[in-house]
Amino acid sequence: MSAKWLNKVKWDENGLVPVIAQQVGSNDVLMFAWMNREALSKTVELGEAVYWSRSRRKLWHKGEESGHIQKVHEIRLDCDEDVILLKVEQVADVACHTGRHSCFFQQFQGKADDGEWVTVEPVLKDPESIYK
Repeated sequence: MSAKWLNKVKWDENGLVPVIAQQVGSNDVLMFAWMNREALSKTVELGEAVYWSRSRRKLWHKGEESGHIQKVHEIRLDCDEDVILLKVEQVADVACHTGRHSCFFQQFQGKADDGEWVTVEPVLKDPESIYK
């Protein structure tokens, strides 16, 4: 994996780069994850999102269990070359393990001294039926 294009990415001290997945067309932000060199290379090779799971310490092909894969349309690198943006087609419209379209389903409402996080997106698919 010595592709020159991988060397342009500024990997952190753990060899990771943050990744934002965005729905192609609507531009909804679906999720945030991490990639290492192998995950980014596999993503390009497969045309589907492959991330690095920090908790499991292994590659994670998005949708490998749920079937909710992300078909990659574009890969962009930010101006500082340390964040990747994936423009994806989210299969079945469910990106979050909670069964929602986006992982960013909680919205802050109120003021600094008495605010709260309110769930503003519905569950599209019961997580129990996704992960058997």
